[in-house]
Order: sequence, then structure tokens, then C-alpha cells
Amino acid sequence: MTDIDTFISTAPATRFAFAIKARVGPIQDLGATARGHRRIIDILGGEVHGPKLEGEILPGGADWQIVRPDGTIEVVARYTIRSRSGAHVYVQNEGLRVASPEVLARMTKGELMPPDTYHFRTAPRFETSEPSLKWLERATFVGVAARAPDRVAIGFHEVL
Repeated sequence: MTDIDTFISTAPATRFAFAIKARVGPIQDLGATARGHRRIIDILGGEVHGPKLEGEILPGGADWQIVRPDGTIEVVARYTIRSRSGAHVYVQNEGLRVASPEVLARMTKGELMPPDTYHFRTAPRFETSEPSLKWLERATFVGVAARAPDRVAIGFHEVL
């Protein structure tokens, strides 16, 4: 193995940056569309806490989802964070939620399922005009997410 092969085969380290807890509305089920089974879920607000960012999620965002035939859910959430200092951060968070048909059925009925019974990961991107938060635009993150009937919690981990 060459040095470059060793480098690319080594798993990157991560560092916890912050977490969000977003309150969400009921699922708006649009049914089968040209792109697939479309659902939209309004983001009603929430909180942001962690060592690298504190603030709130403003109401007005949403999660636009496609449910694939195998039950995998493609998520594309867009929302705004207002930092504790008043700066705005646009978030576009894309990912996948994968679960067995049994777990999905229970979640659809509003049951709170343990996060280790399904896979829910995201890849967020951030935009801001605030100089002190520009680090968000220059970093790569992985989101580790969990879904409850009325909220979504995501821990954002910066890839080092």
C-alpha cells in the first residue's frame, strides 16, 4: 500500500460541535409524484446548544422528503438558525433515514423508537454572513439524528 492509499483508507476523526432539537409539525403527505412519494414536514422552531454554537431555530423551515419504494426516506431540510449573538445561519441538511418495515410502521403511528433501531444520518451545509461563524462554511459535518413524533434531534460532528 502506498502512502496515499494509507491516507485515504484511514477513517477521519470527528469532534462534536453542537446539537439541534427542532419542533416539527404533522406530515403533509402529497402522495406519489413524478419524483416519488413526496412528504413535507414544517419546522416550527427549536433550540441549538453545544460547545461551538448556541441559539435557536426560527420557524418557517421545512423538511422535503421522498419515500423510496424500499421505505428509505431521503430528507432535505432547510431552515434558519439565529445564534445567541443574533447572527443568522442558513442550513441545508440532506440525509437518509433507513429502518425495517416494522420500525417504520411504528414510527408512522407516532411511536418513539430507540435511535439504535434505525439509521438516520445527514450531511449539512451552512451559509452565513457573520465573520465569527464563517468556520461553519469551511468545515465538513456529519449529523447523527433521531426522530420523535413531534421533534427531530441532530448532533452535528465536525470532520477533522
